[in-house]
Amino acid sequence: MPQTYRDDVATPPVKQQSDSDLDIVLDKINSGKLWVVNSRRRNGIVVYKKFHAEFAGPGAAVGGALDTNCQGIAPLGNLSLVEPKSYEEQQKAIRIRLQWVRLTQNFTDKPIPVERAQMILEQFKTYFDQAIVDSVPDEAFSMLVGVFPRTVRQARRR
Repeated sequence: MPQTYRDDVATPPVKQQSDSDLDIVLDKINSGKLWVVNSRRRNGIVVYKKFHAEFAGPGAAVGGALDTNCQGIAPLGNLSLVEPKSYEEQQKAIRIRLQWVRLTQNFTDKPIPVERAQMILEQFKTYFDQAIVDSVPDEAFSMLVGVFPRTVRQARRR
């Protein structure tokens, strides 16, 4: 099952959270309200959809109409979701979410699956430290770039 993360508990990024804690963030995202990944932290969230996943990094919008079909989430870092203070902040957060989606989409153009997996891993290493990248499930990366989880495991070993 995809991991979720409680946003108001300060814990190390690799620590597993209890199911009840994890459900809090998922409930926020499924509430229909728009949230923003805190741009003052090195954090993010993989949002699992039915057949793919999307990444929302710092400053990006989550929830609301963007994630009505959210199946689960995988947090990165010490996840913090904040409420946008204005309509302009909402719009900016939505634009940032689209930028993260486009960045990820660039990797799916590669025809060789292991190259897609390697590229997403390398990209995440530029934003997050190795411990955080290591804590992200293979399933999350695989759904971001359309490969099998075993392909991500293979790319991690390279």
